[in-house]
Amino acid sequence: MTEARPDALPDALPRPNRRGRPPKGAAQLSRESIVEATLRVVDAEGVSAVGMRSVARSLGVDAKSLYNHVEGKDGLLDALAEHILGGLALPEPTGDVRRDLHAIARAFRDRALRHPEAASLVLTRQLASFEGLAPVATVLRVLRGAGCPTGEAVHLLRVLLATLIGTLLRELSAGTAFGVGDNAGIAARQEALERSGFPVLAEVAPHLARFDREAEFTYAVSFAIDAVVTRVQASNPR
Repeated sequence: MTEARPDALPDALPRPNRRGRPPKGAAQLSRESIVEATLRVVDAEGVSAVGMRSVARSLGVDAKSLYNHVEGKDGLLDALAEHILGGLALPEPTGDVRRDLHAIARAFRDRALRHPEAASLVLTRQLASFEGLAPVATVLRVLRGAGCPTGEAVHLLRVLLATLIGTLLRELSAGTAFGVGDNAGIAARQEALERSGFPVLAEVAPHLARFDREAEFTYAVSFAIDAVVTRVQASNPR
């Protein structure tokens, strides 16, 4: 009696994978689980710690298995930025330009501050996905709805984004040159400014030593929005 060859298996049985076993844990992976693991790495160690190996280690899988879902480190970072932006609760325009722009800025800040270590991704990566473009489209809807010409609307959009991004990056990572928030730190900083040898610094020391994140954000965004509203009104006289 001739023994059947190993590759002569019945059609009802699955044939072995001739290219070897799938990477460890690959069957349980999804883009969502990879994004969540990337966020855990960022929250624990910062953006600089993100890599295919560190994320794979967090998931307990081989790094090679991640390539079925993302294209390397840049893919990880883009996916994470899209995830954060995807949770952004963008308000529907009301027709009041000033109110609408403030609401968008607030929503953007609230979402960014939920994951401070990852916020720089949201603020600095240029995304072409729906999630990445939704905030841009919302601002442009407000500006165009107010009668702002297309070219002017793009200029004003960029001014607003530059203000918002710069203000949030300062809030999240500024050194003591911008002041501090605790009483002991404020007192020490004020004393250092008063002894700096610069009369103008000594004069403003009580204010320069203090950094109130909420007040600074409100001031900067309000300043930019006031300028935008003035330009919108000038470009669309009624």
